[in-house]
Amino acid sequence: MRGLYVSIIFTVLGSLFFIGWGLDKLAEHTSSEQQNPQESQSTALYRQLADGLAQQLNQLPEQVLISTVQQFQQQYKIITHLVLSNDVALPSSLHAQLEHDGGLLLASQNDQYLLNKLNQHPTYLLQLNFPLQQEESNPFNFILTLALYLSICGILILWVFPLSRRLFLLNNAAAKIGEGQLNVRIIPSKFSYIKMLENSFNNMASQIEKLVADNKILARSLSHDIRTPIACLRFGLEAAIDSKTAEKKNSYLTRMDSELTNMEEMTSAFLEYASMERQALHLKKQTVNVSELINSAINDCQMLAEQKKLSVKLTATSQHIHYQLDYHWSYRALVNLISNAIGYANSQVLLTLTTKNKQLLITVEDDGKGVAADKLAVIFTPFVKLDADRSREQGHFGLGLAICAKVVDWHQGTITTSNQQRLSGACFTLKFPIEK
Repeated sequence: MRGLYVSIIFTVLGSLFFIGWGLDKLAEHTSSEQQNPQESQSTALYRQLADGLAQQLNQLPEQVLISTVQQFQQQYKIITHLVLSNDVALPSSLHAQLEHDGGLLLASQNDQYLLNKLNQHPTYLLQLNFPLQQEESNPFNFILTLALYLSICGILILWVFPLSRRLFLLNNAAAKIGEGQLNVRIIPSKFSYIKMLENSFNNMASQIEKLVADNKILARSLSHDIRTPIACLRFGLEAAIDSKTAEKKNSYLTRMDSELTNMEEMTSAFLEYASMERQALHLKKQTVNVSELINSAINDCQMLAEQKKLSVKLTATSQHIHYQLDYHWSYRALVNLISNAIGYANSQVLLTLTTKNKQLLITVEDDGKGVAADKLAVIFTPFVKLDADRSREQGHFGLGLAICAKVVDWHQGTITTSNQQRLSGACFTLKFPIEK
């Protein structure tokens, strides 16, 4: 938002400065062209009158000058009188103008007057007063003021247009998401003033799309997977009611208890997965020794490996590779991957840790039968079970790899699976970017 504030300030101040400067230049040019014609129109008659009066006074003796000037006032209804030359303090540059035709034009706050030199009577100056000419209403000043405000408004409209357009697109995208089009996103633009808002909106839309998709999968899978234990419970209940002996009845009740336990575990797993998005808001990332983290996960799965008589080994290029991770969720993701590999391996599980091309790489391989080609694209989708019968027997609900994918995504990493590695089974590869 800082860029938005800066652009507003520079737009307003810049437009005021440049438009004001341009209009000032235009006003100066126009006023300079109109100044001389205005002066000649307003003072020409008074200059001619003053010259005529001065010529008449030059022809008269000094004794009658004052009385003659008084007669001029009465005859022509003007304000004129004689002043002593020594009483008028003028700079030397203005003294020369007294010799010019029309005399010297001076102005005060209330009126203006002409001073004419009497060549035959150098001790006197003829002063002719006349009122200040009222300035005629000039539409040019109004036009300049109007041009200033219109120009500023035009520049602000040009500035606001991209902002309003982006807000319009944002509003349309929000409306479409409200109608159920959850894949709508704002296309980034380098001319946008609200990039942060648009990015936040896109992130929010992605989160909403993920949540809705997960909820749909959860509802579909839960409704599908819960039918089998419910059917078993109904069958067991009917069989128990019809049983003639206590032994058979107890057998059916034991099976029902097992199905109830399975339903409870399945519901808990589903609810836990549904709440994982909230967990992403409370990650506690810290600098973790990745080699020690992997070894801890291997030790946690060691008993399972011993039961299947498997070996689980880690090969690391360095024992001092550190990375910013949420320890709890990273540990859980690794345990899920290792236990999954143990479940499908024949004799060994191999983990590698290395750094390459500014990336932290972790691989988990097994020597099992691998992943079917049609399952590679959906293996990280929630509730997808590679072996439905085996998953049911072992109490798996198809969430282990989906949880791994979410945890890796929380750390801005990627997880992929393939079958083309040194062992014959599946290989899961985790990649995390290494920031400088």
